[in-house]
Amino acid sequence: MSKIILFGATGTIGSRVLDEALRRGHMVTAVVRDPAKLTRDNANLTVVTGDVLDPAAVAGAAKGHDVVISAVGGGDGPGHIATIRPSAEALVAGIRTLGGDEPRLVMVGGAGSLYMPDGKQVWDAEGLPEPLLQIMHAHGDALDFCRTVRDVKWTSVSPAATIEPGERTGTYRTATDDLIVAQDGSSRISAEDYAVALLDEIERPQHIGERFTVGY
Repeated sequence: MSKIILFGATGTIGSRVLDEALRRGHMVTAVVRDPAKLTRDNANLTVVTGDVLDPAAVAGAAKGHDVVISAVGGGDGPGHIATIRPSAEALVAGIRTLGGDEPRLVMVGGAGSLYMPDGKQVWDAEGLPEPLLQIMHAHGDALDFCRTVRDVKWTSVSPAATIEPGERTGTYRTATDDLIVAQDGSSRISAEDYAVALLDEIERPQHIGERFTVGY
């Protein structure tokens, strides 16, 4: 059992990560802006308010935890896009102040910077709407920052090209920087199975200091 602190617990992905962590018996502190939006009744869940963009607040909340999960992203509205890289920077800065008690950082990433079978990156595909491109590049900027970090144990988890609520099957495939594509040409993962993969990585670390991706 790990002590996990989760930022972005009310979002589409963050809520699935929260449910999966609680399902496995982990102790979870959910940091949210509005506690009224998180009403789960679970003895292993603590809900607090906090600011993911404030390194001091991050450090205060993260102290004593084993893992910090950031599910802060642009998928839940345009206003969140501008927080993606700054939140990564604030999380790293806050974790650094904890010295020898530094928790591991696991971040929800994006699919845009993954490489397709033709060698192009996902965000180079034709016809992508501008709001989606902005989200993709914001996640790419956050990943670029993380790749400069050597003193905090971080992992970024990129989904397949399509991630949406669906079924929890418990099955998935992983890769590092290449988009996972099924035999029918689709690239997808349910938010539920993405959460399974993320918690599997926390329980059995294989990608410290790098990005990996998950898909069917």
